[in-house]
Amino acid sequence: MSVPSFSRALVWFRRDLRCDDHAALYHALRASQQVYCVFVFDKTILQSLPENDRRLGFIDEAVSELQNKLREAGGELIVLFDHAENAIPQLASDLQIDAVFTNRDYEPQAILRDRKIADELKARGRCFFSSKDQVIFEQDEVLSQAGTPFSVFTPYKNAWLKKLAAQDTDFFSRAYPVQKYTSHLASHRWPSRPTLAEMGFQPDPLPAGVHGGSSAAETLLADFLTRIHSYHTRRDFPSVKGPSYLSVHLRFGTVSIRHLVRLALQEITLNNSEGAQTWLSELIWRDFYFMILHHHPRVTQSSFKPAYDAIRWESGAQADADFAAWCEGRTGYPLVDAAMRQLNQSGYMHNRLRMVAACFLIKDLGIDWRRGEAYFAKQLLDFDLAANNGGWQWASSSGCDAQPYFRIFNPVTQSEKFDADGKFIRRYCPELAKLDNKTIHAPWKAGALLLNHAGVKLGADYPHPLVQHDAARQRTLDRYAVVKQVM
Repeated sequence: MSVPSFSRALVWFRRDLRCDDHAALYHALRASQQVYCVFVFDKTILQSLPENDRRLGFIDEAVSELQNKLREAGGELIVLFDHAENAIPQLASDLQIDAVFTNRDYEPQAILRDRKIADELKARGRCFFSSKDQVIFEQDEVLSQAGTPFSVFTPYKNAWLKKLAAQDTDFFSRAYPVQKYTSHLASHRWPSRPTLAEMGFQPDPLPAGVHGGSSAAETLLADFLTRIHSYHTRRDFPSVKGPSYLSVHLRFGTVSIRHLVRLALQEITLNNSEGAQTWLSELIWRDFYFMILHHHPRVTQSSFKPAYDAIRWESGAQADADFAAWCEGRTGYPLVDAAMRQLNQSGYMHNRLRMVAACFLIKDLGIDWRRGEAYFAKQLLDFDLAANNGGWQWASSSGCDAQPYFRIFNPVTQSEKFDADGKFIRRYCPELAKLDNKTIHAPWKAGALLLNHAGVKLGADYPHPLVQHDAARQRTLDRYAVVKQVM
């Protein structure tokens, strides 16, 4: 990125709440004599959130740590509560800024916001620069041999890896050496930052062990690296410590994607780690979904495969009641209910269970995937539009490289395979704790004597199944038949 020299610059932090290996901060520091830093609690975004949204607690902790780290480096973080479209141009005027630097955001609304701000700054004689920071490859950087965007993951992954390996250096995953230029940080102190309470929020507590900030991300990463070798065998079991648990830190940029990719490649090179290879694939999926969102922003409202918008989903009072039961973990299918209760209680859901819960809503209950997508968007600490949309469209078979529509997860089989001893179910559905490891996956199949012995009364202590899976599966096949007709 080539930029002219400036007297004063402003770095606008968004979903990149760290000060190491930070593209925009690096470019601003190199190009400018004085660099101010700002984070905006954007009213445009926050006005749609409930006052107890626990993500704000995570962000607040991350912003606090970022502010402290910038101060330790000789700078400051200005924290505002305003509409970003107003705040950034106004702050640039107040501080007599020559250029605003930020890292690119790929969500449609963010793109519109940034265009408006760039235009306003330009009208006032100021520059606006954006950098790639939250992905390894963006937009048109990985294309097919025909020069078109990929719509299938495996060839995209192969091209992604080929492009990364083709370089003579580690250019795409190299860290930005911010520390070399921190003497250019402006140390001007700013009035105390607004508290969440002053902004009208009282977030629910974060789950035990979850904290915002780059130091928390480093702690999680250090722990994960001790078990990355087994990631490929452990990641699908929700009662096992298998995942990295870094998704929320990637979402808010408290860890650098370049750092994670470098570590994965190092493990693969030095130890031929299959676990690291699988983890790297997950990081590439993340880039893939950002690429899809860039080229096909319509996916936020409609199916990636247009033919699937012809499907008629269940509606009316019964569908609403079924949806509420799904949201609250009252479907009568223990693994699905445990997954939804984990989400509601912690803001996190294990990745395997995201697929199981989504498939159940869509293909057992026949409810539009968009309703589930919106619920996850509201509840997930690590909610990311590109990944959330991609995951839901995968489950509904309407997305790019999605599972075939006739592939329908059996929630009981999934339970028996991935929570065989019922440990995860017992944690989130304690009313079923006394059932044995066989019957806990499908309590309605147990005899009255066994249920009575375990203290479970169906319809009272735990619900009857909303649907019978075999019958629901046939309804789904019938429902999806319209896809063939449209195609």
